[in-house]
Amino acid sequence: MSAYLQCLSHTPLVGHVDPLPAVLDEVAVVVAEARQCIEQFDPELVILFAPDHYNGFFYDVMPSFCIGMAAHAIGDFGTAAGPLSVPQALAEACATAVLEAGVDAAVSYRMQVDHGFAQPLQLLLGGLEQCPVIPVFINAVAVPLPGFQRARLLGEAIGAFARTLNKRVLFLASGGLSHQPPVPELAKVDARMADRLLGSGRNLPADEREARQQRVILAAQRFTEDQSSLHPLNPEWDRQFLDILGEGRMSELDGLSNQQLSALAGKSTHEVKTWVAACAALSAFGPYQANSRYYRPIPEWIAGFGALSAQPVA
Repeated sequence: MSAYLQCLSHTPLVGHVDPLPAVLDEVAVVVAEARQCIEQFDPELVILFAPDHYNGFFYDVMPSFCIGMAAHAIGDFGTAAGPLSVPQALAEACATAVLEAGVDAAVSYRMQVDHGFAQPLQLLLGGLEQCPVIPVFINAVAVPLPGFQRARLLGEAIGAFARTLNKRVLFLASGGLSHQPPVPELAKVDARMADRLLGSGRNLPADEREARQQRVILAAQRFTEDQSSLHPLNPEWDRQFLDILGEGRMSELDGLSNQQLSALAGKSTHEVKTWVAACAALSAFGPYQANSRYYRPIPEWIAGFGALSAQPVA
């Protein structure tokens, strides 16, 4: 029984709007080192906490949390497409344990996921099916949103379950840090877009998906030139957040409201709740120590881009 943690920002913009080569090389080194550490740990099970961007979860039914019994990546922005290697019996046992711990989480036997799930599996494990993975969705864009405390309790429940498995378990978190790309909001869109958010966007025609992706790419290009065109990145808050997680002080975030977080760091910063859940899961194995961390604001990717790894002290 052992555990390892890796948190990593994701970006659909890599290869579409990129920073200077020196920054790309820097990020590549961070990813390569994280992948090497994961290879050395040799996980038998991955539990991946990630958000969605109105590609798999919609307002027809929008859970705060959902545990996948099976999952398929759509391949948006050129990321890997296809099935994830989900061990159904283990995923079912995990969902049962979470509910018994008092945390309400939906389940899906047909989970559709996007780059938020696919990219970390691709970059850190070499593909979608390289290791058994239980995908855990945390709603980070569709109000009403779960708060930090609920995300922490979800992670603690999943960590307690993982401790019973007698396996090497890798907790992955994908998303964040400060950012606010152009994500539609149900209260502010026209009837056609509202219909997409209500569920018809689940299987977009290829031309419409391409147009949607181009809007994000153009927004990133504008943001690179004029960082007042979107909510600004907040490196100070990002670094404070990394300090809190690196020191295992997740409960300090319980009192930070969703409205406060959006104002501080942008409406898509709620993706950092995946990091909180993953760190809380690791904490179920006892006190932990951060091994490495990385941070750089990257306007080209509309993101405060970060990474954090840790493992139990004992």
